[in-house]
Amino acid sequence: MNIRTFFFGLAIAAILANVVILILIMAALDRRGHKTNILLARLHFFRYLAAYKEATQKETGRPGLLYYLWIATINLAWLAAVAGFLSPR
Repeated sequence: MNIRTFFFGLAIAAILANVVILILIMAALDRRGHKTNILLARLHFFRYLAAYKEATQKETGRPGLLYYLWIATINLAWLAAVAGFLSPR
């Protein structure tokens, strides 16, 4: 396995983790009484992320753990993808 394949595999794993975290955020919002729609999640993910951040800040004074995990995985995904494109074949 070369380094390029490793970085692209890492990017795909980070994207899958990001999708799972978004689903968990939507479930947390549903428990808090916010309406979410799984079919429109790709269009409204920033809205759901902001609503989750706001709801958890009201409860605890800080954004919830899922917010930080979502940010970390999306950044890891794009960094790994860029590294994969820039790495030699």
